[in-house]
Amino acid sequence: MKKQLSTAALAAALLAGSPIVSQQIVVPAGDTPTVARPKAGISMDLSAIDRTANPCQDFYQYACGNWQKSNPIPADKPRYGRFAELNERNLYSTYQLLENAANKPATPLQAKYGDFYAACMNQPLADQLGAKPLQPVLARIASLSDKKQLASLVGTAEAEAGIGFFYGFGSGQDQQDSTKVIPQLHQGGLGLPDRDYYLSTDARSTTIRAKYAEHVTRMLTLLGDTPEQAAAEAKAVMTVETALAQGSMARVDLRDPAKRYHIMTLQQLDALTPNYNWQSYFSALGQPVPSLNVSTPDYFKAMSAQIDAASLDDLKSYLRWHALNGTASSLSQPFIDEDFAFNGATLNGQKELSPLWRRCTQSTDAALGEAVGQDWVNANFPPAAKQNMQLLVADLEAALGQDIQGLDWMSAPTKVEAQKKLAMFRNKIGYPDLWRDYSSVQVKRDDRLGNRARVAIFNDHRDLGKIGKPVDEKEWGMTPPTVNAYYNPGMNDINFPAGILQPPFYDLKIDTAVNFGSIGVVIGHEMTHGFDDQGSKYDGAGNVRSWWTAEDRAKFNQRTECEAKEFDGFEPVAGTHLNGHLTLGENTADNGGLHVAYLALHKELAKAGTESAKIDGFSQDQRYFLGYAQVWCENVRPENAQVAAKTDPHSPGRFRVNGEVQNFEKFGQAFGCKKGDSMYPVESCRVW
Repeated sequence: MKKQLSTAALAAALLAGSPIVSQQIVVPAGDTPTVARPKAGISMDLSAIDRTANPCQDFYQYACGNWQKSNPIPADKPRYGRFAELNERNLYSTYQLLENAANKPATPLQAKYGDFYAACMNQPLADQLGAKPLQPVLARIASLSDKKQLASLVGTAEAEAGIGFFYGFGSGQDQQDSTKVIPQLHQGGLGLPDRDYYLSTDARSTTIRAKYAEHVTRMLTLLGDTPEQAAAEAKAVMTVETALAQGSMARVDLRDPAKRYHIMTLQQLDALTPNYNWQSYFSALGQPVPSLNVSTPDYFKAMSAQIDAASLDDLKSYLRWHALNGTASSLSQPFIDEDFAFNGATLNGQKELSPLWRRCTQSTDAALGEAVGQDWVNANFPPAAKQNMQLLVADLEAALGQDIQGLDWMSAPTKVEAQKKLAMFRNKIGYPDLWRDYSSVQVKRDDRLGNRARVAIFNDHRDLGKIGKPVDEKEWGMTPPTVNAYYNPGMNDINFPAGILQPPFYDLKIDTAVNFGSIGVVIGHEMTHGFDDQGSKYDGAGNVRSWWTAEDRAKFNQRTECEAKEFDGFEPVAGTHLNGHLTLGENTADNGGLHVAYLALHKELAKAGTESAKIDGFSQDQRYFLGYAQVWCENVRPENAQVAAKTDPHSPGRFRVNGEVQNFEKFGQAFGCKKGDSMYPVESCRVW
């Protein structure tokens, strides 16, 4: 299905999988017969600590070593960590809501999301239908008789089937005037996770390309092509996608808002892409576009050139493949299995496909998240939790203001501007003030793929309907049960779904130091995103504007470069290094969040007179750092680690812990380390 375009990068924490234990519930026919209740969350896990490790040499091993031994990665997951534990609990409680709604809905809204879930769970019907639900789109592609019809076909597929090809088109804030919502075009069109998979010559990339071509061949064979036809089509797909990859902007460059902002008239866009009729595309969508932001012009130039160079049959092969690739998870079991064999097993090292109930719970939350979320919040997020979170956010904002004021490298004029931006932060906690209206979405209990398509079309209409209208400052980019958080630079807001405001991140029953080390750092992390290498280019109103003196910006760049070089040296898998510039924003946010939450904690401890108190033999500072480290305990399959190193702006848990505590002298002091120890180096990196 079509992916919506987002012009503001959402800075967020990392997700994964989870553990299971006893209590069982019957699942509808077509899936495993039982689902087990996940274990309860633990905010401070003393059994996770590896006391044989030296915290001054490897704090991650000390804080998480026994957890890693006791929590192997489940067969259906590419990685597994504390995020995954919480995600599994939230997923289970969401699953219970969906089961009840599918069988005994109490409201029209429950009937809608219950029917969506029930249709997803009906694998026998999907097996009976095979690829038949995709036939209308495939027939339209087969009828293409001239390249001049291509743009109209792409627009029609998007408008009538919710399927996108080649690129993303949607709405977004104008980064020069954040009060305006404008149309935007962004690169896309690839089947592999990143452009580098097509362009890199290392052994793994070469192997992945070969396996991808074999995968495309097998999938098209399942669609009914002969093996010879499918192999020829796969070769054509690789040729087209490689050309698109060559024109794609690298992920690091995409982090720079100046590089993804190019306002063009429709005539200028036509001149850039002479082999593609944009007016036909926009007409098919019913969306007049006199001007727009073309975020990646070189990509569209390459797309136009490839449309000219490729044969019509090769373009049709590309379209057939992407129609199939985008919908395979909603088709019959052979398509699902082959899709998993490549994307799950080959790319990420998963041993088994996730059970159907889990996949359907996730897809229902993704499709109708603010419908399901209303009931989930009522059951899982009491008003007291939101009120306490608001107080905690206020504490962190005050601490960040104190941190900014005390910076020895920033001049007074820039500090004034930074404080202005901080004062303009918007805070969203738990769930939306106004829930999304899904009344126009038709859901059928016997139409799995059709339901996905209609939701995609609904989202597309809703997205394009924003163009030319006032910005909705209250809109959310994540559903309530999501175990995540994010900062939106165009909105200048920090967002904390109810899903992450649970143990081990947030626990009203745990001591202050642990809470500040976990959810406190998460809050500080999201706030610091407003001042990282990307967020610092936006002002408090959400506009891209330089509010720095030239000297201060140079000092900032020098400090962030220290971090980038530091993380370049980390190897999640032997021979595979992190990209310190890709992960720079997240590393800067971790760095700042750890400092700011520490300041806020000590204000609270001073008020309570408990700064010297010990719990379980650990000082307040030690519990703070353990609280921080333990939310990042995880195990990762090497294949997934290699994909993440190319595509994920977040560093792995081990380096989010060790890489940050070694940059904070309070850690070395808390654990009695000696200067020169691995976690207490003589030279360190700090921005905020």
